[in-house]
Amino acid sequence: MQVSKGALVFLPVEDRCFALSFGHVSHNLLDTSYEYDFGLRVTLNSLDPRKLKSTDTLEPGAAKRQRTQLPIESELTFFDFDRDSSILRSLTGKVRDEYKDLIRHATGGTNLRISTDVEAGALVGLCETLLELYQSEEHKNAFPDIQNIIPVRDPAQITALNGKLLDAFRSGNPDLNITVPEIINYSDNLYVAFSGTGGSLIYDDVYISRYYEYLDEHTVDLDAIGIEELRHHALLLTDEDGNGRDRYTIFKSLVFDTTLEEAQGETFHLCEGNWYRIDDAYIARLSAYLDPLCVDSDLPPYDHLSEGEYNQAAAVVNPGVVCLDTRSISPDGHTAVEPCDLLVARENVATFYHVKVSTLSAQLSHLFNQGVNAIELMRLEPEAVDKLEALLRQALPETDADGAVDLVRSRQYALVFGIVTRKDPAGRSLNLPLFSRISLMRSMKALQLMDVPGRVMFIADQSQAAEGRKKKRKTRKSAATAEEPHAEAAE
Repeated sequence: MQVSKGALVFLPVEDRCFALSFGHVSHNLLDTSYEYDFGLRVTLNSLDPRKLKSTDTLEPGAAKRQRTQLPIESELTFFDFDRDSSILRSLTGKVRDEYKDLIRHATGGTNLRISTDVEAGALVGLCETLLELYQSEEHKNAFPDIQNIIPVRDPAQITALNGKLLDAFRSGNPDLNITVPEIINYSDNLYVAFSGTGGSLIYDDVYISRYYEYLDEHTVDLDAIGIEELRHHALLLTDEDGNGRDRYTIFKSLVFDTTLEEAQGETFHLCEGNWYRIDDAYIARLSAYLDPLCVDSDLPPYDHLSEGEYNQAAAVVNPGVVCLDTRSISPDGHTAVEPCDLLVARENVATFYHVKVSTLSAQLSHLFNQGVNAIELMRLEPEAVDKLEALLRQALPETDADGAVDLVRSRQYALVFGIVTRKDPAGRSLNLPLFSRISLMRSMKALQLMDVPGRVMFIADQSQAAEGRKKKRKTRKSAATAEEPHAEAAE
């Protein structure tokens, strides 16, 4: 028999109460009973910003979690922490000199873990100091802009935000969208279906209107849909025959921005089932940086079955446009890297177009990174430029190829992200999910460092959404086939 020992000690301090946890028993506390940013704020206010040892971060756009540890005490910049796109979940390091008599090391997330020589009788004094640190604003000087994005942990606030989500869902708010909450490969010919209240038709695209159609088909009253139903219903990825591949709850697949009256100056963003709080001033800075980079589209509207078909058609219709979709310029033995989808050499500039039929956060983050990586590869690997030259000479007449190659080799190029959408281009950067805007700003700054002009344009989506169709029925194998040993092995 194994027994786990533990205890919770409740210690009144001023007008608050501290819960001291011994053993793994803190989960017994009510979720609504404690401050969800206590440990992190105390740590930020008490640590020496030059003596950090470890960080735990989360990049919500790609759901990337990372722990970084250094063998020597360092500043935050050495941990590759991106203030614009990452959430600091936990921080560890040595405290400032004025707190050394009380605390040696501190690690803070929701809770606070400290090492101290303070005896039981001095615990109240220690907790009073911790409470002062929690209420301090010193961290804004030591770690400026470190909390541009903060996960919402307060259950009461989450309940209020979920209520806003339900109101938007039931009223058909156009700002509510549904996505596949991970990067998917559209070349796999994936289709979409739903589950939770009966069988579903199969669709070739992901729109929230499809989910409304699914509910209407099963005569489901929208007012009867609550958060539990959204967590129970699912978005399914299938093959052409309707065979399931991946499953995501509807709640995890929804993307939504909203505000709360009691939280003025803040916007709340739902992504992959989690709520995040973002200061309005930060959102304004995003728009101020990105909106001037949004330009009118100079590519034809999208009316095709796939990105590949569109890229090929755009190259046929427009002389001088080269389709480089699925081509690679990577050095031999390296992972394939596309230079771009379309390349246009005119007006003394070689413009690399990267096209994506999506405004989903994970898809766009991948697109932006892909564009920057291609430029970096051409800057660092002469072999990549040689391969691009060979592709251009295969696709263009000799004179045009000479001009395009000269522009590429002299690094006179620009990069454009073309996003196929039904949204109004006048919305500019607000057409993109929050974390896509953050990822785009990071990519644009990386291009700026390489002295490469970067732009974004919205390509009109004029394709007709295909009607849903029924799942194909599986045909039963004949008895003779079932008895074959090779068929049994295949099963």
